[in-house]
Amino acid sequence: MRVTSDLWVSALLRRVFSAGGFAAVVKRGATEAGAVFVLARGRLGEVALFGPAPQTSYDSAKPDDRFFTLLGAGDDAVVLDARLEREKKFDPDIWVVEI
Repeated sequence: MRVTSDLWVSALLRRVFSAGGFAAVVKRGATEAGAVFVLARGRLGEVALFGPAPQTSYDSAKPDDRFFTLLGAGDDAVVLDARLEREKKFDPDIWVVEI
């Protein structure tokens, strides 16, 4: 059985905090099954956006795991923020976590 998005995001935040990092929920989505997007910001200004991997990436041996794919990276956060806005318009139930 796959865990809810709410529980998965809570576990991610706890893991980041326990490693001494910082994370915040930028947008809270559907509790049960909202898609999760992770925006990773580095100390030197680099930004990377990760989103749900396509269905073809899933492993039948691990049907409950969540897989992510890199959707974009670089120094221009405006481009990635625009991508997130398009995703929000397409699916208002998404989660956005910034690390």
